Amino acid sequence: MRFALSAAFLLLAACNPGGEGLMEDEEVIVSPILTSEDAKDPATFAEPEVARVTHVALDLALDFKAKTVGGTATLDILAEPDADTVVLDSDGLRIAKVTDGEGHALPFTVGERVEGKGEPVTVKMGAARRIAVTYTSAPGAEALQWLAPQQTAGGKLPYLFSQGQPILNRSWIPTQDSPGIRQSWEARVTAPKPLTVVMSGLRVGEPADAGEGRRAFSFRMNKPVAPYLIAIAAGDLEFRALGPRTGVWTEPAMIDRAAKELEDTEAMVAAAEELYGPYRWGRYDMIVLPPSFPYGGMENPTLTFLTPTFLAGDKSLTGLVAHELAHSWSGNLVTNANWADSWLNEGITSYFENRIVEKVYGRKRAEQEAALSFASMEDAIGELGSDNMVTALHLPPDEAGPDAGESAIIYDKGASFMRTVEHIVGREKFDAWLRQWFDSHAFQPATSALLLEDMHANLVKGDAALEKKLALDAWVYEPGLPDNVARPEAAAFAGVDGAAQAYAQHGTLDAAAWGAWTTAERLRFLSRLPKKLTTAELAELDRTLGLSASGNNEILFAWLELALANRYQPAVPVAERFLASVGRTKFVRPLFEALMEQGSWGEPIARRIYGKTRSTYHSVTQGAVDKVVGWDG
Repeated sequence: MRFALSAAFLLLAACNPGGEGLMEDEEVIVSPILTSEDAKDPATFAEPEVARVTHVALDLALDFKAKTVGGTATLDILAEPDADTVVLDSDGLRIAKVTDGEGHALPFTVGERVEGKGEPVTVKMGAARRIAVTYTSAPGAEALQWLAPQQTAGGKLPYLFSQGQPILNRSWIPTQDSPGIRQSWEARVTAPKPLTVVMSGLRVGEPADAGEGRRAFSFRMNKPVAPYLIAIAAGDLEFRALGPRTGVWTEPAMIDRAAKELEDTEAMVAAAEELYGPYRWGRYDMIVLPPSFPYGGMENPTLTFLTPTFLAGDKSLTGLVAHELAHSWSGNLVTNANWADSWLNEGITSYFENRIVEKVYGRKRAEQEAALSFASMEDAIGELGSDNMVTALHLPPDEAGPDAGESAIIYDKGASFMRTVEHIVGREKFDAWLRQWFDSHAFQPATSALLLEDMHANLVKGDAALEKKLALDAWVYEPGLPDNVARPEAAAFAGVDGAAQAYAQHGTLDAAAWGAWTTAERLRFLSRLPKKLTTAELAELDRTLGLSASGNNEILFAWLELALANRYQPAVPVAERFLASVGRTKFVRPLFEALMEQGSWGEPIARRIYGKTRSTYHSVTQGAVDKVVGWDG
């Protein structure tokens, strides 16, 4: 793999990074730029092989009235000696000026907007290698969601959170917004009292009075990260320690419930380290956000963002936490260079998640969750077609993009690939390889080709028979599912599948068995029910199993999707309440899809509900559901 910029310039950067906020005794890591064709990122305007950002220093103020973030971003640039221009990414940023390190104005231009990509900002920097961008985000910045007090658990103070992945951070930070251009960063952020600001870096000192009823919070991330991992939240927040290096932030009304659900986190970190080496980010804290957060979780370093929908009261959904923790190795430590290789983040992480679950909660739960994942993958391949290139792990150019790919392929097929390799070579050998992969490529971008090269060098080691047995290229570059796939244990859901078969054949329901099942078993049962059910059958299921009253959001969602697909009218008010109380795209989009697929019955219901709830959703969820319901504003 060829790296951009000469070794001499990388050495110079490591010796003299120019990051004023970095402590003298802190290790400075400059991540390489991959320049092979498969590593290039078409989703950025940047030209990192000529001039790249290595460090971002933010000095920002949060304006809840205007719903903007404004201030300066000071960027350290590593560039070839004759380079006099640097190109940044923007999406609606209002740039007032750009200056060099001494405050002299630098010429800049903002290019034409490209749909789905934003606009390039080209700065004529001359010999300067530090530039300061003074700017304000637009009120509708896609990465940011500003919540009114009534949208929070406390109901008294406003709230802000960001979601940067995949390319949304360019809407509030002027930098080179590509996962392959890793950057260290620091920030000083002011907010109105009594709000608390948290970010995905280690806090520096205590909050300071900033005058005019505001407080300043400072943070530092001295390791290079993909820019989408710079994250912020602000609100009425309380912290609860969970262990010596773990803790949770959330609103005071939720802190007890969140802390109880997350009490195994320290054990998860220890399990992950035992598997694949030391945790390298200092602390592992989490924040449980308001329900409008569009994802299950986001692996922001030092501060995982979590949806409250995982709070089931019995830790049955904490696989989500294991997943986000695993990203501290696969995704944050070693990151896909572009979005054609998202599986390198999500697929390896999904495999790693399952190994953590096995260590902390036991083999049975891990096998069941792996079986659910496998079934999701098989269903997706069946629906998409086994010859559809979107079912390949590495997406070809015509399929690749920041939001491209299918989650059941990126996550579940990626995990199945890892599990298959483990099955063939043996767990001990596989673990040794994966641990060295993380060590050898720490704080660097990667591609599918680079991973396969590493597998050949450090796992296959010239064994032609093993290479043939693994079918590595087929897994990564070809659609469908290779014949050598390691299938889940047949006994994982034997009893549940028998119960589902008994229901399909005889209408038999066993409420006692349901009550004793795990969440994974209940989800398996619901997924194995006949797709077409009568109103009477649905009413009996709901009455006997208490589905509409479930406090587990995964089970409630699975029930509502089945009920709405069968035009079950009593489920409509339950779905309406659910859609008004959560913003997780995984739940919201499929339920609107289920309604829209029911034509004259469901379409009016979907549009009526969406008209009420759309404004409460993050832009990520809005963008997904707008297409489903044909929303035109």
